[in-house]
Amino acid sequence: MITKPTLPQGTRDFAPDVMLKRNYLISTIKQVFVKYGFLPLETPAMENLSVLTGKYGEEGDRLLYKLLNTGDFLKKADTEDFNDSNTLLKKISEKGLRYDLTVPFARFVAANQHDLVYPFKRYQIQPVWRSDRPQKGRYREFYQCDADVVGTKSLVCELEIIQMIREVFSLLQITDYTIKINHREIIRGLSEFIGFPGREAELSVAMDKLDKIGVDGVKKELVERGFNIESAEKLFIVLGITGETKEKISQLKNTLTVDSAQQGLADIETILNYLTLSDENWNHIEIDPSLARGLSYYTGSIFEVKINNIQIGSVSGGGRYDNLTGIFGGKDLPGVGFSFGIDRLYDAILELDLFPTDLVESTNCLIVHFDQESFDYGFSVLKNLRKNGISSEIFPEMAKLKKQLQYANKKNIPNVLFIGSEEIKTGIFTLRNMTDGAELKGTQADIINQLK
Repeated sequence: MITKPTLPQGTRDFAPDVMLKRNYLISTIKQVFVKYGFLPLETPAMENLSVLTGKYGEEGDRLLYKLLNTGDFLKKADTEDFNDSNTLLKKISEKGLRYDLTVPFARFVAANQHDLVYPFKRYQIQPVWRSDRPQKGRYREFYQCDADVVGTKSLVCELEIIQMIREVFSLLQITDYTIKINHREIIRGLSEFIGFPGREAELSVAMDKLDKIGVDGVKKELVERGFNIESAEKLFIVLGITGETKEKISQLKNTLTVDSAQQGLADIETILNYLTLSDENWNHIEIDPSLARGLSYYTGSIFEVKINNIQIGSVSGGGRYDNLTGIFGGKDLPGVGFSFGIDRLYDAILELDLFPTDLVESTNCLIVHFDQESFDYGFSVLKNLRKNGISSEIFPEMAKLKKQLQYANKKNIPNVLFIGSEEIKTGIFTLRNMTDGAELKGTQADIINQLK
C-alpha cells in the first residue's frame, strides 16, 4: 500500500526559495540583537511538563503538546485512572514540546544563575509548538526570535525593545505598523476600578480575545466569568479612551486613580521619556489598556506589534516577568523580553512584496561544457572560482548545451561560464549574464573580477 505524502495539520515544508527569504529575515533580526549586546542560546525542543505547566494561563496549558513516556507508558496506570484525564496524564506523560522560548530560558537561568554575568542578555531563535487551530498566520509549529534580559528592573530594557523593533522594521522596509504598550499594573487597576479587585487574571483572559470576539463577546464572557454587566460597561468606558499618546496617558491618569494603575502609567511614561532622551520620536506607539497577551507570568510592561492593513495577527510581542525565575527554586531575578514570530512576519512581508529580489540567487556562476575534455578542465576553473569566494557549480554530467542552460534558468543562476576546446587552448573564456544576455570575454582573472 502506497502512503500518501501528507504533513500534520498546522506544519509546513520550506522549499529553497522560501528558506532563502526566511534566512534573510532571521539574519536581519539576529544582526540587530547582536548590535544591542545579546548573546546566543539554545534549549531542548522538549521540557519536563513540570517546567511548562502553570506558566501560560489556562489557555496556554490547554495548548501544550504532551509527549507519551517511552517504553510501556501505561505500566504506572490502573483502570480507575482512565476516569480522570489529569490523573492519567501524570502517569503516562512527563514531558512536552516547548510552548515558547521564555519559560525554557527562565529554567536555564535558574539552573545556571551562579555562572552568569548580570544583566544577562540572550537571544534565541528556535521552533515552538502549540496545539492551536491552524489558520492564516497561525501554525502549530513555528519559529520565534526571542531577546530577553534578566537581572535588572531598569526600564532601559523596555526602551531597547522598542528600539530593536523599530530598527528591524526599518531594515525590512516596513513603515506602517503599531507597537501597542500596556502594563500589568494598569490591568490590576482596571480590575479594581470596575469593582472586582484581584480578578485581573480572568479580566486579562477575556480582554485578550477582544480582536477575535469583539466588544459584545468580551462583555458576555465577563458575565459568564462572574463579573456583572455594570462592571463590563465601566470597563469599556476606559477602553474607549482615545487621542494622541500624551493625551491618552493624561486621560487614563485622571480616570484610573487607583495606585496600581498610576504606577503602570508612570512606568510607561518613563519608557517614552527615555525615547525622547535618545532623540527618538513616539511614532508607531499606542497605549492600549486592553492589551493583555493572556500569559500569566507577565508582571510589568506588555508589548504587542501589529503590521497595519494586512490580515495577519501580531508579529511581535513580549513583556516584563519579574518573578519567573523564582518559581524554579533559584534566585528571583527580574526579567523582560520580546519575540518576533518569523512565520507571521514572513507572511506579512510576502503580502507587502518587500523581499529583495536577489534573494533567489544561490549559485552565482554555472560552468557549462561541450565535451569530456572541457568537462575535465572545468574542475580546476571551479576550484579557482570558489577559492575567490564565488558560489559556483559545474553541470555534473555530459549533456547538450540547451539542457545545461535550462538548468541555469530554472535555478535562477545569473551567470554562465562557457568552456570548450578553444577556451582551453587560448585561456580566453566567455561569461554570459543570463538576465540581459550580455557577454564578457577574458581570462580567468578577468572573469573572477567581473563576478566579484
